[in-house]
Amino acid sequence: MQERPQVLAVDVGATKLAAAVVDGRGTLTWRARTPTPSTTDADELWSALADLVATAPPGPALCGIGCGGPMDVRAETVSPLNIPAWRDFPLRARVAATTGLPTWIDNDAKALALGEGVLGAAAGTGNFVSLVVSSGVGGGIVLDGRLLDGAGGNAGHLGHLVVEPGGRRCACGARGCLEAEASG
Repeated sequence: MQERPQVLAVDVGATKLAAAVVDGRGTLTWRARTPTPSTTDADELWSALADLVATAPPGPALCGIGCGGPMDVRAETVSPLNIPAWRDFPLRARVAATTGLPTWIDNDAKALALGEGVLGAAAGTGNFVSLVVSSGVGGGIVLDGRLLDGAGGNAGHLGHLVVEPGGRRCACGARGCLEAEASG
């Protein structure tokens, strides 16, 4: 079996920005994090992430980004509900240009599902759901060994299922979403 390359992993969240290098066996070899700036300025937020990514050691051959949704994976833009500074922000292209690495992007909870399916609690399992409950609520669904993407790349975004009709106002504009009722 061919050795997997080192990967630069980037996590964009409402409260923290994180980066890590993972070797071909899935071992974390470096990591760093910084609070997500509370700003409405897209470039200020981008600058904080770019500065963090710039501290990564040399060696990774690829970069993967997990970010809250929703996003448009075909347009490679993100509009995380909990990060108002970024609406239709070209995150994949910006990280790729900064790192010079082939770069992929997906919803953070879907990325978690992939990781759990390869190296974590769901390794060897063909059907499972992965949930993230934090500043938001997200999910990744794996059926028959394949991660569900959906038409726009947002399948599994379980935080926006209405669980309490007429409940709390959600950042998405609806009322009673799981995210509005159960997130941190």
